[in-house]
Amino acid sequence: MLTFLKIRDFALVEQVELELGPGLTVLTGETGAGKSMLVDALGLVLGDRAEPRQIRAGCERAEVTAEFSVDGQDTVREWLAEHDLDDGQCLVRRVLARAGRSRAFVNGTPVTQQDLRDLGERLADIHGQHEHQSLLRAESQRRMLDAWGRHTGCAAEVAAAHRTWRDAETAHAALAQDQARDGERRALLRFQLDELTALEARPGEYAELEEEHRRLAHADELLGALGTLCEGLYEADDGSIHDRLGRAVRELRELQRLDPALAEHVEALDEALIRVQEAASSLRHRVDRIDLDPQRLAQVERRLEALHGAARKYRVEPEELPALHAQLAAELGDDEDPDTRLARLAAAAQAAGEAYASVAKTLSRHRAEAAEALSEVVTASLQELAMPGGRFAVELVPLADAAGSAGGNERVQFLVSANPGQPPQPLARVASGGELSRISLAIQAATAASVDVPTLVYDEVDVGIGGRVAEIVGRLLRDLADQRQVFCITHLPQVAAQAQGHLQVHKSSRDDTTSTSVSALDRKARIEELARMLGGLEITAQTRAHAEEMIALAGATG
Repeated sequence: MLTFLKIRDFALVEQVELELGPGLTVLTGETGAGKSMLVDALGLVLGDRAEPRQIRAGCERAEVTAEFSVDGQDTVREWLAEHDLDDGQCLVRRVLARAGRSRAFVNGTPVTQQDLRDLGERLADIHGQHEHQSLLRAESQRRMLDAWGRHTGCAAEVAAAHRTWRDAETAHAALAQDQARDGERRALLRFQLDELTALEARPGEYAELEEEHRRLAHADELLGALGTLCEGLYEADDGSIHDRLGRAVRELRELQRLDPALAEHVEALDEALIRVQEAASSLRHRVDRIDLDPQRLAQVERRLEALHGAARKYRVEPEELPALHAQLAAELGDDEDPDTRLARLAAAAQAAGEAYASVAKTLSRHRAEAAEALSEVVTASLQELAMPGGRFAVELVPLADAAGSAGGNERVQFLVSANPGQPPQPLARVASGGELSRISLAIQAATAASVDVPTLVYDEVDVGIGGRVAEIVGRLLRDLADQRQVFCITHLPQVAAQAQGHLQVHKSSRDDTTSTSVSALDRKARIEELARMLGGLEITAQTRAHAEEMIALAGATG
């Protein structure tokens, strides 16, 4: 329930703060005073699109803040909890900046406009001045019937099942068209896989071959250089490094007797002598393993050439050939035979079609039951709205397409007969605007109980009616307010008299500036406002008495 609304620098509103309560609250005022601006401001804070023109002239920003009570509102509390915004309240704020984008906050935390719209749908439902026009659309009529029958969940299942069915049939048709191309692709995969299988490239083989090729190609150079090095280290007759180090160790030991501190140097040279001997031995073993094998070199070169050729053909590095082989094998192994896959997709499409048919049939049954009940309820309301003999009917027209639609197997159509003896006609053919408004109100009153949102807002939904019918409309709205918080912008005193709360909107000008303000009326002020609505320019004592009587009678009947 909306408990507080603050508007600052929005359109013609400079600043308005309203404390709001349950029941029916009406907003009245002269034409052009700005009553609809309040509805626009509430729509903005509920996620409507923001426009810079909504900012008051001469101001850089506008701000709308609304506080909602969430007691007993499970859907609202669940949404807040899912978004980590539940702190026991629901405070929504929207800020419009002329120089930038609008910003939205819930309980002080920034949210996106889409999130705000999702939350707003759970908080309030706004019916604009031309709301009855949306009732002329088949889609709106279908949604209203589903909401009233409380089978929107089933309708959503039908839509999802239809999408699944369409997707399955599309996949089947696409594969059927591409069978030839798919066969060519498989043949190419098989040829490539066979070629790489014959190549037998092993992981790491290319690096091993490159190393062996370098060794074999430079065997002469390695043998000569390493032989010379081994001779200089250990084998030279004219004094190898090993011999010279040995003499140095012996001489240093002789000197150690004169200077014991030389012991650590003797030890270091001993270690160097051992290292040289080990290095010379290791190099000699390496020389012995170097093989001058031209035949093996030719084999390695042929193998490297084969790997390079395959790599160029498949546009990969030579070392990537084993991985490519594995990839092709996996792809060909995972790819079903086209006929097998086609049969599988055909079976999936058939199963999806049967699933859709099942849930659509259930939805059709629910709709038939709801259509009959809604027809009776709205027809009864029409009798009260000065349409004696008027009849309302919900018709379910089977679709000619056997494939159905995302909306089910039938088209929902609202029919009405305004006068006795006339056959019901589609709602769009009702000629009288006043009759259409009354029919719209009867439908909305009948379906309001099926709406989960706690606050309903009607912007001049009672346009085109008056007299006794206006009083009945007021009572309908008041009855509706027993179940929901209801706000209604009205020009009808018969409707305004039924309200528990009354807000007056008035426009004033000063210093070449125009502004709209809102006042909560007490009983005396309400009488004056109703008298104005009844009497026009001149308000007499009799008009005031009539206004007071209307309020008293409404309170007595309420």
